[in-house]
Amino acid sequence: MAFESHKKIGDLSKNHNSSELHPQSQLVPYRANCNSFPIQKSSSHRKSHFKQPLNQNPKVIPSKSILKSKEPEPNSRNTGSATPNATYQSFTDLPSAVICEILKCLDPKELGIVSCVSTQLNNLISDLHGWKKFYFDRWGPPSLPVDPQNEKPSWKEMFVERDFRAKSFMGRFTMDTLHGHTEAVRSVFVLVSAKLIFTGGYDYVVRMWDLEEGFSIGASRSLGCTIRAISADSDLLVAGGTDAFIQCWKAVEGNPHLFGLTSSNSNSNFEFRLWGHEGPITCLGLDSMRIYSGSWDMTVRVWDRSSMECVTKLRHRDWVWALCPRGNTVAVTAGKNLYIWEISTGEPLGLVLNPHKGNAYALARSHTGDLVFSGGEDGTIHMYDLNTRSDLVISSMWAPHTGAVNSLSFEYPWLVSCSTDGRIALIDVRKLVVSRKNNSESRARTVASGAGDIEPPQRMLHGFGCNLFSADVGWDRIVCAGEEGVVRVWNFSQAIEMERRARALRSVRLENRMRRKKVQMEMMNGGTGGGPHCAAVLKKNALNGERNGVWHSKRGVGGKLKA
Repeated sequence: MAFESHKKIGDLSKNHNSSELHPQSQLVPYRANCNSFPIQKSSSHRKSHFKQPLNQNPKVIPSKSILKSKEPEPNSRNTGSATPNATYQSFTDLPSAVICEILKCLDPKELGIVSCVSTQLNNLISDLHGWKKFYFDRWGPPSLPVDPQNEKPSWKEMFVERDFRAKSFMGRFTMDTLHGHTEAVRSVFVLVSAKLIFTGGYDYVVRMWDLEEGFSIGASRSLGCTIRAISADSDLLVAGGTDAFIQCWKAVEGNPHLFGLTSSNSNSNFEFRLWGHEGPITCLGLDSMRIYSGSWDMTVRVWDRSSMECVTKLRHRDWVWALCPRGNTVAVTAGKNLYIWEISTGEPLGLVLNPHKGNAYALARSHTGDLVFSGGEDGTIHMYDLNTRSDLVISSMWAPHTGAVNSLSFEYPWLVSCSTDGRIALIDVRKLVVSRKNNSESRARTVASGAGDIEPPQRMLHGFGCNLFSADVGWDRIVCAGEEGVVRVWNFSQAIEMERRARALRSVRLENRMRRKKVQMEMMNGGTGGGPHCAAVLKKNALNGERNGVWHSKRGVGGKLKA
């Protein structure tokens, strides 16, 4: 392991200045400031991974000073505490708190490799609080509730399971078709925490579906306008349409489906409207404190959830098509441009002019907000990595569609897009995301319009033959809807298990094929080393019948029948 050094490093002289230490010596400045670490000695003398000794002059390499430590004075007492000149034989000799702080600098893949080195490191990595940060950075708080009867898994187990389930989108699937809307569906939203699907469209109603079973739970009363945007969390459901108002439903305590959409009498405590826009509402967003709405009146309004009043208005020069809030910023596509706004001050932080050939209809962001995706009228998708650069420069580009990209949805590591060409594209961004430890080096590249710089999608789902207006991804399902008025749910929950069974069957068939080939080779070689085995095979074939034999042929059977 690259962290260990099993040689005994010699003590520094008292007159040695700490500022003159060689840059490759990482542990000595730390030892000089710690006086309470126990001295641990080892009798092993393995090769050291330090290329140069701790010496004032890095060019001079003494022959014995590195291998021998300074002998203690006869009058010195063994007090059990480390001195400033204490030596550590390996990385694991450091205190656990120090090792944990160092391990926090590694990414999940590197932590998995380090955990295989020793039992001590495996135990430290399993209990490391950094797994919670890794989980939240990728997916946010856990979407599915934990069963109270079962023991709550550790953050490492939750991370590993979620990361493993992300592979299911490359496996087999089943598709459910949900019928209920009478006209085209414009908006789809998946609330994974409650296992619900919300849809709305040209028939003026908002419908609620069960994500697991696929049946309709209920529908709202007619809102009198086309529903173009829906967003929800566990406390609030909002829908916006062409009549410039935001319809809101609060969660009802004790309701197993959270919201009472089917109630005939509207209760002002649980159902109300927000007015303020002067044009059709095209996009909505929620966080824990605010409601975000974008409209064709060229504004994005920010509403306070406690007072339900508009607190900020962000003005643009064209129609607002999509928005995506993260933290204290909100990304907006208006007309052909992409904006990044700071919510508290109302000032723009970034602007991309004409990223697509035509309007930019779709927008998505990672949970931390570092990755921004935009989809345009030209059928291309752009990715902007804010980890590598402060300005908005395209780091990757895809062109999976022949029509306009109407919707984008992101759940690490999959980006899902739908288009007017009736196809869904699945894009894995893991290999394209720059590691956080290399943030100091700008590795973003400007993507030209040439085909060689366009990344291919990992999977395409097609066969609809009509325009797709909206798509959303949640856990192991993809939900989409479009012009035909039917909601489709792509279920990948059994993909991993089905792939395991398929691999097991393939391995059995391959093993049988190799066994038959081996027997054939032994029979062709005559009696060289395989006589008893061949005799046993012949006896077995005779018992099982000639048709099950290895050397079965129609000519042979015909000859025996004639005889």
